[in-house]
Amino acid sequence: MTTMADRDGLIWLDGEMVPWREAQTHVLTYTLHYGVGCFEGVRAYHTPKGTAIFRLGDHTKRLFNSAKILGMKMPFSQEVINEAQLEVLRANKLKEAYLRPMVFYGAEGMGLRADNLKTHVMVAAWTWGAYLGADNVERGIRVRTSSYTRHHVNSMLCRAKANGNYINSMLALNEVLKDGYDEAIMLDMSGHIAEGSAENIFLVKDGALHTPDLNSCLDGITRKTIMQLAADEGIPVYERRITRDEMYICDEAFFTGTAAEVMPIREIDNRAVGAGKRGPITEKLQKLYVASVKGERSEYPEWLSHTSSTAAKAA
Repeated sequence: MTTMADRDGLIWLDGEMVPWREAQTHVLTYTLHYGVGCFEGVRAYHTPKGTAIFRLGDHTKRLFNSAKILGMKMPFSQEVINEAQLEVLRANKLKEAYLRPMVFYGAEGMGLRADNLKTHVMVAAWTWGAYLGADNVERGIRVRTSSYTRHHVNSMLCRAKANGNYINSMLALNEVLKDGYDEAIMLDMSGHIAEGSAENIFLVKDGALHTPDLNSCLDGITRKTIMQLAADEGIPVYERRITRDEMYICDEAFFTGTAAEVMPIREIDNRAVGAGKRGPITEKLQKLYVASVKGERSEYPEWLSHTSSTAAKAA
C-alpha cells in the first residue's frame, strides 16, 4: 500500500520544490514533540477556466493568524505562500486536489524553553475525494455526541488552527468510529454544541440556519461561505449557543468544512434528523456551494484563484 511518504511528486518546503520522498524532517523536530504548529486544509477544483483554489487568500490569512496566535514568526509573506500553493498544483499537474500548508518548528532546539527555533513552512497537495464518503453526500451521515469536551477557549487558544489542538479531535472521532458512527459532535465546556471533530455544524429550524458562535468553534471558511450563500437566498442565519437537545428536534442538520464540504446529517445519537435524510435547505446550499467551488456561478469570482494566473490573488 502506498503511504503518504512514498509518492511521486513535489512538495514546496521553505521556498524550494523538493521531491516528495525527500521532504523529510528530523525525529527531534520540535513540533513533532510538542505539537506547536499550525496548518490549513485547502481545496482546488477543476473549473471551466482550469484548476482553481477556493478562497485561497482567506485560508492563507487564517494560517498567518494562527501562527501569530502561537507566537510563530513567519519567514514568508502571504503572497509567497499563496503562490506556493498554486505552484504546487502546477508542478504536480493536479486538476483537483486537497492542499496542506503547514507551519512548524524544526530541530534547532529541544525543551519548552528552546529559544533558537526556526519556523519552517511546507505545502503539499494530493488527490483526495469526499472526506466522509461519496455516498453520504446525498444520504447523509450518522453522528454521535462524543464524551470528549472541546477545549476551553483560554486553554488551547482555539482560534488558532493548531496541530496540537487536533489530539482532542482525534480522540473524539475514533471514539465514535469504534461504535459504528461516521463522525462526532463535540460539546464545549458549558455543555453547548461546539462543532464536529473537524467540521462546523449547522441546524435548520423553521426555515432558518442556526450555528454555534465563534466562542465555541473554529472560524471556518466553508462556514463563512455557507452563511453568505444563505443570506443571498434570503435564509436567516443565527449564530448563538445551541443546546444538545435542540439538535434532536431540528428539521435538518449538516456539517461544513473544506474536507467535508457540505455533508448532511441524517441521524444524531440514534435519533433521526427530520425525515432521516438530506433536507431541502441542506440540498439547496450544498448545490450552491458545489457550483461556487467549481466556477459554475458568476457570483463571487474573487473566491477562485486559478493556477493559470501569473500571480496569486487574495480571495
